[in-house]
Amino acid sequence: MVLPILIYPNDILRGKNKKIKDPQSSETKELILDMLETMEASGNALGLAAPQVGASVRLCIIKLDGKTHILINPKISARSWKKEISEEGCLSFPGKFIPIKRHQKVTVKALGKNGEEIILRAEGLLARALQHEIDHLDGILFIDR
Repeated sequence: MVLPILIYPNDILRGKNKKIKDPQSSETKELILDMLETMEASGNALGLAAPQVGASVRLCIIKLDGKTHILINPKISARSWKKEISEEGCLSFPGKFIPIKRHQKVTVKALGKNGEEIILRAEGLLARALQHEIDHLDGILFIDR
């Protein structure tokens, strides 16, 4: 089901989000499917965080270079010292693009859609997308950066 995307200044976008206790629950699996459908329907979205569709849980999805990353309870465990500035957009801020300074490389630990542990080392656009979506899970919006 395609879910409505919350637009800033909706309070849910600023909230702290709960860890998912059971990645295998039917509720979590359904949310993942709905978020994937919502991303497809939105056109050119690179990522989507659960709070953007009104779910206050730590779940995000990133689709890049033909690969879909489903991340449950993601946490950045390492960051490069080097940063770069690049323009970012956000589905919760339609039509707004602003230059944001982010770490060039990050390592993220998370659970996958089947509850398996994932360690994702990323650089470039994937590193930027990971930082953007994990910020959403902490109630931080790109306008705060």
